[in-house]
Parts: sequence; C-alpha cells; structure tokens
Amino acid sequence: MAFRPRKRFGQHFLRDRNVIERILAAFDPRPGDSVVEIGPGQGALTLPLLDRLGRLHVIELDRDLAAEIPHLCAGRGEVEVHPADALRFDFAGLAAGRRLRIIGNLPYNISTPLLFHLLEQADAIEDMLFMVQKEVGERLAAPPGGRDYGRLSVMIQWRFEVERLFDVGPGSFSPPPRVDSTVVRLRPRAADDCLVRDAQRLSRLVQAAFAQRRKTLRNSLRGLASVEQMARAGIDPDRRAETLSPREFVRLSDEVIAPAGTGV
Repeated sequence: MAFRPRKRFGQHFLRDRNVIERILAAFDPRPGDSVVEIGPGQGALTLPLLDRLGRLHVIELDRDLAAEIPHLCAGRGEVEVHPADALRFDFAGLAAGRRLRIIGNLPYNISTPLLFHLLEQADAIEDMLFMVQKEVGERLAAPPGGRDYGRLSVMIQWRFEVERLFDVGPGSFSPPPRVDSTVVRLRPRAADDCLVRDAQRLSRLVQAAFAQRRKTLRNSLRGLASVEQMARAGIDPDRRAETLSPREFVRLSDEVIAPAGTGV
C-alpha cells in the first residue's frame, strides 16, 4: 500500500522487521486474546498480529488508511476497523466485560493525552504495549526524585506497572522521526494496590503539585490540602512534588477527603 505519511497525524511508519519481531515476541499475542491496535498505519504490526490471532480490532483516525486496511488484510483474518480518534474512543465499551490487550506505535503528538485517556479505562485493560517517544518512556518509568518524574509518572505508576523494554532508533521508521523511541509495557496493578477514595481528587492534587514543582507542597497545594492534613498523612509540607511516591500522593488524597479519626 503506497501512502504518503501525513504530518498532521504524526505518522512515522515502522519498517524494521527485527524491531517488529521483537515487539511481537514481547507482546506474545495468542488466539482468543481480545487485541486492539491503535494506529495500524500501513499494517506493519497488523498483518503479523492477524496471522497469530485470527481476529483483531484496529483504531485508525486517518480515514484513507482506515479504508485500505480491509483490503490489506484480505485473506489474513478478521479485522474490525474503527475509524475513530483513539483519544475519544470507548475502550471499556468495546471490552464488553472482557479485558483488552492494547498495542500500538503511538503518534508522538497524542501519546501523553492518550495514556491519560486509557488510565480512566484501566479496569477494561489486560495489558498494553506501546512504542512511544523515548522521553515519554523515561517519564513513564521514572522513580521519584528526578527531573523526569512528574504528573504522568505518578498517575500511570499509581494504576499500572511500567516496564521499559528496548529503545528504537529513527532509522526504523519512514519517515525517520527526529528523536529516539522506546517500547514500554504497562500492566494494571491489582485492585488492592491502587485503592483510592476519589481518583479525581488524586488527579487534581497531583496536577496542582507539579504545576508549580519548584514550590514546596505547602505552597503548591494551598487551598487543596492544609499543612495539618499533610502532617496527618505523614507528608512533610516542605517537600516538593517530585519527592513523593504515588502511594504518598494517594495517602494525602485520602486524608484530604476523609481526615484521620472521622471514620469515613
């Protein structure tokens, strides 16, 4: 399928057969899995996935590409094309009680908002394996205390286990991007490991804390969490956001909602 990549969609088509095989080996698709590919592009992953699965869902925003996928996959298996924006797609609705395995070479310009969108539907997800910009992969897996650790790190690590698998250079794509890429795996944590009283409150706290990350928590969270609430949660108000682990943010969020001794 001859197709000119479109800059507005952030299209960089994967070409390297060795990288494709490494991705497939890491993902390990098996018949019976409910698999969704985001951004199939020209089918570099789509066709070998179909060969292993027999059936596949794909989400493609570019309607010209979406129209070509059934022809590309003819005789290889059953592919259901969803010509839609992954940022607005109802993954939980598609799952319909099952858990999805999601894979994709994500356009760099949507990877972070897409990860937050998927975070909201984590209960419908079995696991995810994505190619992302190397910088995003570093932020996803960053431990507390470093410059790469931020809002994305906290919110994703609160809900998912993150594993960086391997890096991929620009030459593996057409056209080559100007940055390196990395392949990451995300698996939802067990329910008991990510309990929080109010996920929206947690998100607001984390966003506010990192919006002014050079400030101490007593200043960045003014109006959202008092010094007394921080103390009851075991958090020094003179710490900065990047020093708190996801569990500490959860503890603070829960204290703001239901202070110690209330019985709530």
